[in-house]
Amino acid sequence: MESKYMSLVSFVSGVLMMGFLFSSQAYVFHVGGRKGWVLKPSEDYNHWAERNRFQVNDTLVFKYKAGSDSVLIVNKDEYNKCNKANPLLSFNDGESEFKLDRSGLHFFISGQADNCEKGQKLIVLVMAPRNTTHKAPKTPVPVVTPPPSPSPSTAAASSPAVSPPPQAAEVPEAGSPGNGAPEPGERATVFEAPAPAPSGAAAGSDASVGLLVGLGIGMSMLLGGFGGLV
Repeated sequence: MESKYMSLVSFVSGVLMMGFLFSSQAYVFHVGGRKGWVLKPSEDYNHWAERNRFQVNDTLVFKYKAGSDSVLIVNKDEYNKCNKANPLLSFNDGESEFKLDRSGLHFFISGQADNCEKGQKLIVLVMAPRNTTHKAPKTPVPVVTPPPSPSPSTAAASSPAVSPPPQAAEVPEAGSPGNGAPEPGERATVFEAPAPAPSGAAAGSDASVGLLVGLGIGMSMLLGGFGGLV
């Protein structure tokens, strides 16, 4: 069981290593295909370059008849003008190889007579190296900001004003003189009613008591006089 596991690990490691080697190896491109570097290629050179993907360390191969043509590496301005007087590099051996050692644009023209003006020229765009890992930009995490708490002055201004309950008007008591309502800002004057006179029943009872007291005194005097005579 352990031997099968180790065999599987070795197989996977080998496959990964081969994939890495194939993905990192450079490629060789033959400019112009079978016809090579000629005046009238089967496909426009720049159309051919647009169909391909070039990386750093790839190689371009120019095949042509030695002594009848050449390859000049120039800058952008010389490329547009087809100026062959000041090339950066030149090849005339009939099978020229140029290694793309940097990313960016590379400009090639023919060094033969007016071939450049007739279209024998090439622009190659070289991408970044294959083994360069480009990290995706980090997406900023949105920060949720809590709403600011209202200041005391703002809260006081925003809260509705509560009006005080209406005060009940003072009503004059029954029996008070005058029917006119008091003027605003003045207090109503309340007059107390005089105490009612005693009723007739109460007056009669007081008179009866006095009468009985008088009769009692008179009887005592009479009885006292009668006793003296006896």
